[in-house]
Amino acid sequence: MEVYKIRGAKRLQGTIKVSGAKNSAVALIPASLLADSPVTIEGLPEISDVLTLKEILEEVGAIVTFENGTMTIDPTNVVDMPLPNGNIKKLRASYYLMGALLGRFKKAAIGLPGGCHLGPRPIDQHIKGFEALGAKVTNEHGAIYLRAEELAGAKIYLDVVSVGATINIMLAAVKAKGRTIIENAAKEPEIIDVATLLSNMGAKIKGAGTNVIRIDGVEELHGTKHTIIPDRIEAGTFMIMAAVAGDGITIDNVIPFHVEALTSKLREMGVKVEVFEEKIFIPKTTSIQAVDVKTLVYPGFPTDLQQPFSVLMTQATGSSVITDSIYSARFKQIDELRRMSANGRVDGRTAVINGPTKLEAAIVRASDLRAGAALVIAGLIADGETEIQDIYHIERGYSSIVEKLQGLGADIRRVQIEEIEVNND
Repeated sequence: MEVYKIRGAKRLQGTIKVSGAKNSAVALIPASLLADSPVTIEGLPEISDVLTLKEILEEVGAIVTFENGTMTIDPTNVVDMPLPNGNIKKLRASYYLMGALLGRFKKAAIGLPGGCHLGPRPIDQHIKGFEALGAKVTNEHGAIYLRAEELAGAKIYLDVVSVGATINIMLAAVKAKGRTIIENAAKEPEIIDVATLLSNMGAKIKGAGTNVIRIDGVEELHGTKHTIIPDRIEAGTFMIMAAVAGDGITIDNVIPFHVEALTSKLREMGVKVEVFEEKIFIPKTTSIQAVDVKTLVYPGFPTDLQQPFSVLMTQATGSSVITDSIYSARFKQIDELRRMSANGRVDGRTAVINGPTKLEAAIVRASDLRAGAALVIAGLIADGETEIQDIYHIERGYSSIVEKLQGLGADIRRVQIEEIEVNND
């Protein structure tokens, strides 16, 4: 199996560039299926989730090229074939194919999504929206079947603020007859990004980025060219890394407004953050103070940065408390950090971390994408050589992470090792 080996305790310096937003990419690519001519998306991250979606689109008949971050999708000959298993199980965002194919064909059959295991993440709000638009939804042999005679606009109130449901309903509604109103909609930048693509394709969408989105259905959508926004979670991950391991690091290709919640917390901890138009500079930090953090829906502190941020807390003076109000099971990194001598414990939705503690190298395992990012940061500051296993989780969301960190002077490499079988007899 492949692992990362990181020899830590080396200070990092230089410039690191943020890739396109993963959470936009996994919605923009399915959205292209709604067009009747080719769609080009520029700046996509070269991560496994994007490559998996490319394969899925090719399975249903799209012609897809992907080179140097630019993907061109010709959906002209796409067919409405069922997708119950296979690549669908590799990523959670495969559920966007439900909205896209329902919007195009008035029917879809999609296997239940995979991805990281972060506790209960039901898709009931997605289904509520599809049913409001006129679709009949059934669960047959572990796959979701959507069927509609026609889709008609409706007023839909989301009981829970959900990025996935907001986008999925948008995808299904853009070609429905009449007006759809999504109330209590999520406000994330990725939603605006998807709405921008759809609008450039000919959709009529107002209010993206607010809690009320209005969509007037159109009969046809055409191809277009779109440039994805930078990944605010990758930017935030690099900001945290710079605060804990940097001797002066510039994070390039950032929309500073998108990371304001993190910037505020870093400054509260005593980290200096210099903000420019499209980049952020974090000089060497000599003293970090404990803080309390609670994850919230955007524009609050992102749940996706909770795990990397917990590593910074291990180096802060005092007792820090981090509460995840979004996902109940997103603290699997704490046990791995404890293997590295961190002082932390989990109580329900809250983790308490005492610091500062000197982290020691260990063999650890990435249980999910952002936990993996946390372990990379921990490895960069730990004494000795850390081995991170199950790195495929990390590469679902971070493009060229090894090469990017090497560019800052990190001693990190991807290594093939033999798996050791454990005999329990």
